[in-house]
Amino acid sequence: MSPADLTATLICGVNNPKPVNDFFPRQKYETVLLGDHSETECWFLPVNKSVGSVIICHGYGGSKSSMMHIAAEYMAMGYNCLIPDFYGSGGSAGNFCTIGYKESQQVVDCYRFLWNRGESNIVLHGTSMGAAAIMKALNDTTVSPTSVILECPFGSLYQTVSNRFEILGVPDFPMAGLLTFWGGVENGFDAFSHNPEEYARQIHCPVLLMYGAEDQKVTRRETDAIYANLQGHKKLVVFPETGHENYLIKNKEEWLNEVSAFLSEYNQ
Repeated sequence: MSPADLTATLICGVNNPKPVNDFFPRQKYETVLLGDHSETECWFLPVNKSVGSVIICHGYGGSKSSMMHIAAEYMAMGYNCLIPDFYGSGGSAGNFCTIGYKESQQVVDCYRFLWNRGESNIVLHGTSMGAAAIMKALNDTTVSPTSVILECPFGSLYQTVSNRFEILGVPDFPMAGLLTFWGGVENGFDAFSHNPEEYARQIHCPVLLMYGAEDQKVTRRETDAIYANLQGHKKLVVFPETGHENYLIKNKEEWLNEVSAFLSEYNQ
């Protein structure tokens, strides 16, 4: 950024338009509306003779179409896929985002949808914000998936805001605290309490945690703290020379090997 662009960003924030679904599945799928007011739009993609179902949760600035490449790999492994748009994304309602806090209820709604259809082998997969939403859902409710796959969850909302000030090369104090506070006020939640590092203490199912060693938005300290607090069977996979980006695209062979081995061990 130029000095002028940097100053404008610090004063006015980033103008992020609502993410859209820029393509639709070519295979058979069902559009599902969930929530008390049908505010969550999902795609349900079935496979023949499935071995289970995976709920795939996108990250900040994403939508369900951005997770279709991951869904394709799970479907090849024999899993149905349910992919929601979080609030303010794609076909779902709203123009706000709480970085996983309120989105956790959407994860719960997805889980209950599959459970009510008779599915008992349910896997939760989340990337960044989606991973944080999954962790909060497990902390707050009795949702009990067979296993969970988490890609680059942040340790706390305050910390991830601070990390972004560091990326911009400006001091995080006091702006990170003010941004976290007012972001929570404007969206009706306590942003300082949004701490996946603490949510991990309530997660007892098997977890595959993945992290990119060059990630500037999530630190290794945050990742190690989350991993240490997980209470069940767990494995940490670190991708070298990888940042806060798409692990499947950047590390496809290793990603497939780790995910398939994890599912084979805990989801049969």
